[in-house]
Amino acid sequence: RWRTSSTTPGREGPGTFVVVHPFHPLVGQSFEMVGFTHTWGEHRVFFKQPGDEHVWSVPAGWTDVEGPDPVVVMGAGRAHFQVADLLALARLLEEMEEVTVR
Repeated sequence: RWRTSSTTPGREGPGTFVVVHPFHPLVGQSFEMVGFTHTWGEHRVFFKQPGDEHVWSVPAGWTDVEGPDPVVVMGAGRAHFQVADLLALARLLEEMEEVTVR
């Protein structure tokens, strides 16, 4: 069951949410929330697309459920990536380079 988060003032339970991650293919679309829980190491929002019985999920941080990302707010359009994400990308690229060189 979805519980009101301290970062989501005014929410009273399951309702709708909007995908806000700028690179997600569903960005800007609104969906009916069917669940909210901590799973796979993060908070996730569960939803069904209209006409589809399959339950989908996205990280809550990619939606408006947890409020705006402080990095995005502070960056005011100047910073599109978080440092942790860039470091993870750098590690991935290094791993790919090692595999390619072998």
